[in-house]
Amino acid sequence: MTLIIILITVLISWQAFNNSELRAKLIFLPAAIKNRGEYYRFLTHGFIHADFQHLLFNMYALYIFGGSVEFVFTEYLFGDTLGKLAYLVFYLVAIVAASVPDYLRHQDNRMYASLGASGGVAATIWPYVMLAPWNWFIFPPLPAILLGIGYILYSHYADKRGQGNIGHNAHLWGAIFGLIAYSILVLAFEPALMSYFLQELMQPKGPNF
Repeated sequence: MTLIIILITVLISWQAFNNSELRAKLIFLPAAIKNRGEYYRFLTHGFIHADFQHLLFNMYALYIFGGSVEFVFTEYLFGDTLGKLAYLVFYLVAIVAASVPDYLRHQDNRMYASLGASGGVAATIWPYVMLAPWNWFIFPPLPAILLGIGYILYSHYADKRGQGNIGHNAHLWGAIFGLIAYSILVLAFEPALMSYFLQELMQPKGPNF
């Protein structure tokens, strides 16, 4: 399912790179949602990107983190078929949920627009973290648990600074959604996974590159 999401996102993004009308139709425009009821934009903006670098970064991150989410959903929470569907819903809802704060903030700003899968991708970070909290990354050289916490703190800080054209608020709320939604699912369907996470968290490990 992760590879299918990546393939669809790449295809739609590629089309939007060369079709300004398609890009304009799918991009997140809070004012258009409020004034014209174009609610589909809450979701469709997650399948287009600003440029190839933006697309590559998001899809690479989804490939790394999404596989772990899909694994947990299919092997521990819901089974193969239902797990894949639940994972897809989790990802799509994350895109929407991450956009709501920006909608509330910018609904009267006709100049505001955003795009990209960052909200959905950010939601996949915490399931990965809770599966392997001390798995180290080569870049940045941090364990997953510190990367997850740092990601939320940095996104909040960068959003408050308000500089650049990166949607840090969507990153922030995507990660928060992922943490809360995944924790609820685990506690409801497989509490042993939460116990496993807490046990692993108490056993710090150094890098093993």
